[in-house]
Amino acid sequence: MMMVSENNMTIKVTPPTEGLFDLMIFARHADSQDLYNWVCSYQIQCLEPRNGEKLPENPFHFWGLHQKVRDFGIKESSHKGELLVAPQGTLLLSLQTSRPLLATYELVNKDLDAALSKKCLAAQAEEDKLSCHVLCPFQGYYRLSVFVKDLGGSTYRNMANFLIRCLRPINQNELFPSGLSMNCGSGISSSSHGLSNPSHSAPIITTKLGKCNITFHAPTDIEVTASLSKDKATSLKYPLERYVLVTHLRTKVSVCVLLPESGVYKVGLFGRSKENKDFVHICDYVIRCFSDPTWPPFPRVYSLWRRGCVLLEPRTGVLQEQSWVHFRVKVPKAYQAVVLGQEKTVLQQTPNTVWEGDVFTGAAGLQVKLAAKFSQHCSSLEVLLVFEVEGGSPASMGCSG
Repeated sequence: MMMVSENNMTIKVTPPTEGLFDLMIFARHADSQDLYNWVCSYQIQCLEPRNGEKLPENPFHFWGLHQKVRDFGIKESSHKGELLVAPQGTLLLSLQTSRPLLATYELVNKDLDAALSKKCLAAQAEEDKLSCHVLCPFQGYYRLSVFVKDLGGSTYRNMANFLIRCLRPINQNELFPSGLSMNCGSGISSSSHGLSNPSHSAPIITTKLGKCNITFHAPTDIEVTASLSKDKATSLKYPLERYVLVTHLRTKVSVCVLLPESGVYKVGLFGRSKENKDFVHICDYVIRCFSDPTWPPFPRVYSLWRRGCVLLEPRTGVLQEQSWVHFRVKVPKAYQAVVLGQEKTVLQQTPNTVWEGDVFTGAAGLQVKLAAKFSQHCSSLEVLLVFEVEGGSPASMGCSG
């Protein structure tokens, strides 16, 4: 293991067997692309070999931080040495940066394949800090290699290779979801899309209740949507997209997430400005819940449910059969709001621009639809939200809060 700093070098040697070994050392000027020159040799006599696990392969030759780490834009590392210990199978690496940087990471272990390795890393890039949450599913040694580039840079360069020793591995069911981007949590990407003041800056959210609300301040010309996914979802009655509700207020965007079962989920945030037709990825969050949540879904959302629309009551998309439900919604620019169920109910608008009224759900199996007219001269109703009517007691139906 070779560690090189600006003005010294340390080499740790573990001979594989007893016997006599030659250690040859080659060097060149740090800024040179010339061949390495042999500078000295040592003979090492090993009387008794150390029986331990082999270190992971390291094609980058050095361990720890690169000797010119400051030129890469790294001011300080949370871990100084070349060996990092993960006693419980988890590790958080933080790198303070002198300028905004992007990073990618590689985790290598003899039992870890490429697909599983990607589920062990959650990376965050902030204006002055890079972070990587590492999970170790096997006992033993790992190599964590860090590659960075400037925001406008074309290629990532290797600036550190850390040796991680995992004492007690984490359960593989608790690994991160697949498909995480390099922009987890808030940071450079969310800021560049105009999102600020996040309610959750860290990329990992742990909830015992099985629900959370992620908010950002957002300019009025940005529209945000969200997706929810899970690697091993059991037989869910409703698609996972029904468990996320995005609400655009005047200066805020709120992403409310309910979980139908325990596990580890990925929430992806996407945004577009008024000039763009397509949504682009902003960032990901990891939501972990190991209690036993059973939240019902939100109502199905249609495209006219836009900025300023707020669902106040009911917050669940599953309504109990043969019951009265009080509806309260905000629908800006609506000329009329109605609920279509067993019968049509016209909602009344209050002085604070909330449409409200009492609706009878009818029999199980029916759908209840919130619809609106946006012009006095338009005869057709536009559907905004759809609720399901089911049987069962109110206690078993749950409440979305």
